[in-house]
Amino acid sequence: MDYNLIWYILLTVLFVGYIILDGFDLGVGMQIKSGKTDLDRRIILNSIGPVWDGNEVWLITAGGALFAAFPHVYATIFSGYYTAFMLFLLVLIIRGVSIEFRSKVETQKWRNLWDNLFMIASYLIVLLLGVAFANVFAGIPIDAEMEYHGGLLPLLNPYAVVFGLMGVAGLRLHGNLYLLYKTENELYNNLRKRTMTNYYVFIVLYIITIIYTIATQNHLFTNYNNYPVLYLLPILAIIALLLIPVLLKKNTDLKAFFAQCGVIAFTLISIIAGMFPNFVVSKPELANSLTAYNSASSEGTLSTMFIIALIGVPLILIYQIIVYRVFRGKVKLEESSY
Repeated sequence: MDYNLIWYILLTVLFVGYIILDGFDLGVGMQIKSGKTDLDRRIILNSIGPVWDGNEVWLITAGGALFAAFPHVYATIFSGYYTAFMLFLLVLIIRGVSIEFRSKVETQKWRNLWDNLFMIASYLIVLLLGVAFANVFAGIPIDAEMEYHGGLLPLLNPYAVVFGLMGVAGLRLHGNLYLLYKTENELYNNLRKRTMTNYYVFIVLYIITIIYTIATQNHLFTNYNNYPVLYLLPILAIIALLLIPVLLKKNTDLKAFFAQCGVIAFTLISIIAGMFPNFVVSKPELANSLTAYNSASSEGTLSTMFIIALIGVPLILIYQIIVYRVFRGKVKLEESSY
């Protein structure tokens, strides 16, 4: 059994799951100011209240799995991106604190402060993740000892920034569609008016990113040329993207939200399929790239972890299915609400 391949796939599932689940949380955070009244903002916040911390478990699980299964990848990325990750952790903490502290004092200035911090942190988290992932996809300078040579500024290259902005637009739309499912009345109508604007902004940035990728990232298309069936993945992403306005016209908001889930999933899987077996591409020396085979733990470790994953991952899925089922439908504020 090829445990290296299995763990490459499992990590893909974990990271894609995180982007989809915490992605709509972050998209909701970007739009907290869409609520014109304090009641509206509380509804927006409580749309993710029961699930946001559970969604972040996927990131923790993915990080832990990466550390155990592919320690060289973990060490290279976290040491090379140290400053960026510290900034990421800072805004992640600010976002969590904003949710918990907002309703502790019943004054408008206090709540506006935390609303603004919540919104800014949500934007920054997505932008930082987009820039980080783009550099992993596009390539960073790694030597033969698997060490990254560079600083923070080289990571802010044009391709990474464009990819990050595309990610911001995509998750903003993702959160918008989720809010349509969770809200009603005037707040729903207000969010509905913003949806197509968010959609068109995402479309434009999505197309620019695709063109930029085709023009500059030739290494991502080697697997596609060898296995043309992989072209089905980006095609499915585009089909899902084009379905969103059709589903919105039919007032099937939840289906439109799931269509955006498909866009995110197929887009990320398309890129990862082009990268395989690489985890981190090395440029200009592609031979120094970190792969599923040269950066993995021992087969014994991978096989033991696989047994643990067969137990743990289903438990996470069962927990989240129960939570989403219990808190399905429109948001209703209660005494325990934020």
